[in-house]
Amino acid sequence: MAVRIRMKKFGRLHRPFFRVCVTDVRSPRDGRVLEEVGYYDPMVPETDARTRLNGERIDYWVSVGAQPSDKVAVLIKKYGSKGTHLEQQKAALERLSVERRRPEVPTDLPKPQKQQPKKKRDKAQPQAKTAPAETDIPVEDAASAGTAPVAETAEN
Repeated sequence: MAVRIRMKKFGRLHRPFFRVCVTDVRSPRDGRVLEEVGYYDPMVPETDARTRLNGERIDYWVSVGAQPSDKVAVLIKKYGSKGTHLEQQKAALERLSVERRRPEVPTDLPKPQKQQPKKKRDKAQPQAKTAPAETDIPVEDAASAGTAPVAETAEN
């Protein structure tokens, strides 16, 4: 059985993602695999952080006769167990992990008060407008003012 190390395509339209897989030569590109040994994400902004490979497993499969495809051979040369870009890859992964961290929020700040939601007025029941009426004047004050209370004038 001839074995190849090649990429298997995942993702969606305009968002590709590849798994680096060990597979039989006769199986289709996205078919059954023997083992997945890494991935390649071309959408990651840091070039050296796009690939993650399991170097030990790739070395094993190459030692038993697996042939990497042309593109995977380049990735193995750069990011395999004895790759030429391993230090740059570590630095790029560190930069990406720093960007993903959220800034720490100080715990000694007072918590903001929640605003009470405004009450909606019911259009079916309009609010009664309160206007000052003459009946609100006490009787003693009305007599001294020279005006009679409204209730007394209604009886006349």
